[in-house]
Amino acid sequence: MGRVSGIMRCIKYLLCTFNFIFWLAGSAVISVGLWLRFGGDITEITELKHSDGDEATSFFTGLYVLIGAGVLMMLVGFFGCCGAVRESQCLLGSFFACLLVIFTAEMTAGVFVFLGKSTAIKEFQNIYTTALDDYKKGVEGTNTTLLSFHTTVGCCGIDSVKDLKHLCPKDPKEHKNCLEEIEKRMSSKLKTVGVVCIAVAGVTIFGMIFSMVLCCAIRNSREVL
Repeated sequence: MGRVSGIMRCIKYLLCTFNFIFWLAGSAVISVGLWLRFGGDITEITELKHSDGDEATSFFTGLYVLIGAGVLMMLVGFFGCCGAVRESQCLLGSFFACLLVIFTAEMTAGVFVFLGKSTAIKEFQNIYTTALDDYKKGVEGTNTTLLSFHTTVGCCGIDSVKDLKHLCPKDPKEHKNCLEEIEKRMSSKLKTVGVVCIAVAGVTIFGMIFSMVLCCAIRNSREVL
């Protein structure tokens, strides 16, 4: 009996420690998602519109899921700790179900980001090429779009900077093809989102294992009594 109690106490402490780390991880996930959405170096170009008026949403979808999962992680971490301390099978079962939801959401977001990466990159490249074509045709309002890309990505034009020099970054060291630079920058950002999603999904597996083990230990101890 004492051995079972000691094992259960050990699992309880492990689960509480996990939930504290999980709570911190949720805070980090929210911070990363909000930074990439509102404070990253590509914020300006993610706010640009397509020629048909639709916002570039491919990049946002994974971020919104990431932020939502981060909020849920913080809540789940708190309630999971309460369930472990109170040794409540009901709370631990609910904790397991919430972790399963987070695991599914993060895996879905991660897979979506990795599979949709090329589509998202092409989407932003199309925004740039459309703005460049409109600029050459003399369409008003395209200067802002081109300048946002040039400043954010650090490029200018595609094959040449002819007639674009006043929209290029100041004192460029070398000419950089904007389509290539957009691909590099977006690929890096999307990869970050995907890796964070998959990593969080992996961490939740340990939480589910701890919660089920503790739940079974509590049930067995009560059956002994």
